[in-house]
Amino acid sequence: MNTKSSLLFLSLISCISMATPKTDQVVAHDPVMIKEGDKFYVFCTGPGITAFSSTNLKDWKSLEPTLKQEPAMVKQVVQEFAGHLWAPDIQFHNNQYYLYYSASAFGKNTSGIGVSVNKTLDPTSPDYQWQELGSVIQSVPKRDDWNAIDPHIIQDDKGVAWMSFGSFWSGLKIFKLNEARTKPAEPQEWHEISERPRMENVSPPQTGAVEAPFIFKKGEYYYLFVSFDLCCRGKDSNYNIRVGRSKNLTGPYLDKDNIDMRKGGGSLVLAGNADWPGLGHNSVYHFDGKDYLVFHAYDAHDNYLPKLKILDLKWDKNQWPVVDAKGLSLYRSRLINKQ
Repeated sequence: MNTKSSLLFLSLISCISMATPKTDQVVAHDPVMIKEGDKFYVFCTGPGITAFSSTNLKDWKSLEPTLKQEPAMVKQVVQEFAGHLWAPDIQFHNNQYYLYYSASAFGKNTSGIGVSVNKTLDPTSPDYQWQELGSVIQSVPKRDDWNAIDPHIIQDDKGVAWMSFGSFWSGLKIFKLNEARTKPAEPQEWHEISERPRMENVSPPQTGAVEAPFIFKKGEYYYLFVSFDLCCRGKDSNYNIRVGRSKNLTGPYLDKDNIDMRKGGGSLVLAGNADWPGLGHNSVYHFDGKDYLVFHAYDAHDNYLPKLKILDLKWDKNQWPVVDAKGLSLYRSRLINKQ
């Protein structure tokens, strides 16, 4: 994310924190989801990671911030930390929940990804306690040409975990995690999975606008979902969801036109409209026999606040993901404990 986009993102976060929504829909940026028992949990960008729970994917209860104490890794990695942890990912492994999150300085690739674990996601349980495991990776200006934010974890067919991540700069990467899922495995193995050419037709010129990787296995393919273009710009937001696929987790990922995603490829899954001008930072899940696309979209009728969206994800005859764009307006979350 470049300087201008980062400042706009900061403005958006301030808006999320201070604005009073006109509706009772859930305000959520960069949502990820998981199910424990009969409850779904959504985690989002926000102070200490914003969280919600639901039993039906429509009626949601707002929970206390997940990490009530600022992780120690944040100040170690980002001295100018502005208070919001970005773009989480949530995973269940080895009988505990792993919550990955990002911290970043605005306008720089001074960034880091950390992880905490818990035995349960239920805040009322006596076992509910997040334990920080520290920093997974960090990026440093002038040393690294990548940005350590937007993590997602996927396990390959051999049970080995990999982390994909990245935003702007030199694109999106994936690397093998160690058995504890807390650091890169040694010897390290990294791969580039998506990059877009530098944009010279904007002022100032920007590195390619691609971020928020999420990999989902369906049949014989791994599908790499990413977000193109720009978030957090109100009516000028043009964020949209793209996809490519590969039979190998590490790629190369090709789109419908066989364009490598490392060379700007990415087939459109869903774009905004007049009511929802920008949408993205998606995740994908299979629950109870159905696949779902989870993402945020900016509400043109409510100060462009990002609203939670959960749509059915179908597959065409060629095994490409399909989403009914009408669902963008039809799905409406409801916050049942609105203050």
